[in-house]
Amino acid sequence: MAADTLEEQLVKYLTDAHSIEEQALAQMRAAPNLAADPALADAFRAHETETERHEQLVRERLEAHGASPSRLKDAVMAVGGKGFVLFARSQPDTDGKLATHALSYEHLELASYELLARVAERAGDSDTAAVAREIRDEEAAMASRLEATFDGSVEASLDKHPRSDLDTLVDKYLGDAHALENQSEQLLSRAPSIGGNDAELTRLYEDHLEETRGHKRLVEERLEARGSSPSKLKDAAMRLGALNWSAFFAAQPDTPGKLLAFAYAFEHLEIGGYEHLRRVAQRAADQETVALVGRILPQERVAAQRFAANWDRAVDASLAALGHA
Repeated sequence: MAADTLEEQLVKYLTDAHSIEEQALAQMRAAPNLAADPALADAFRAHETETERHEQLVRERLEAHGASPSRLKDAVMAVGGKGFVLFARSQPDTDGKLATHALSYEHLELASYELLARVAERAGDSDTAAVAREIRDEEAAMASRLEATFDGSVEASLDKHPRSDLDTLVDKYLGDAHALENQSEQLLSRAPSIGGNDAELTRLYEDHLEETRGHKRLVEERLEARGSSPSKLKDAAMRLGALNWSAFFAAQPDTPGKLLAFAYAFEHLEIGGYEHLRRVAQRAADQETVALVGRILPQERVAAQRFAANWDRAVDASLAALGHA
């Protein structure tokens, strides 16, 4: 089968971007009513307007190429957005989960537009590249606004619990961190085999895999020191998620780009989780856990920066795999 033209690949990237915006819209329309912290709710309301404009801009670029959004993909993503909202609502720390997962999703969008801009450039479509960069910058600004709400989202989450619950909550947040590290380990361990043959990208995943195993061990040790342990059920569920994602990426023709985008977004899921853990531990006067986060969090941020430095390489690897060397 002949490889798709660059024009066809560009349309696919635009279709993916539109579907991601549909999921974001589902989240932004529901999240303000779930957030107890006023600053977090306001951030979601402001970004809902931006997201509506993003959806329109991407749809216009699709129409300029004689294409249209994928109704099936958009419907699936919209359902996913509503599912996330239901998940956050079911958690005792709704504001914390909303802020953490929204931070990760903003970086998934940001990564998608980094990739789209580069594919558009290679296809000679400067208009789409400019739109992608414009939206990317607004996604980055929203991510910064979310990080600025973390103190408030923690306070709103803790308001639902008596002071005597703080130690239990530290264990819960540590358990969440362990589950995320476990999922990261599973995904990164499969990344070299599903992410193409680029040696630099492979080294990037392998280096962070070693860090991730160290983080997982440190969290386990802290849980044990506190007389607790990881949640086997939660870890199993997160590990299954990683296995499902590896199957998803292996089925994509542009796996290197999608894998790097997801790894970048997942780093910010961990970053958001550790930022909230640090604040809860501070309120519980658990300085050992605060110090633990102080060791791990900077490494997660550096890993995210290293991933973000390789968008060009990931696009080149993706297009080469599709016959556009």
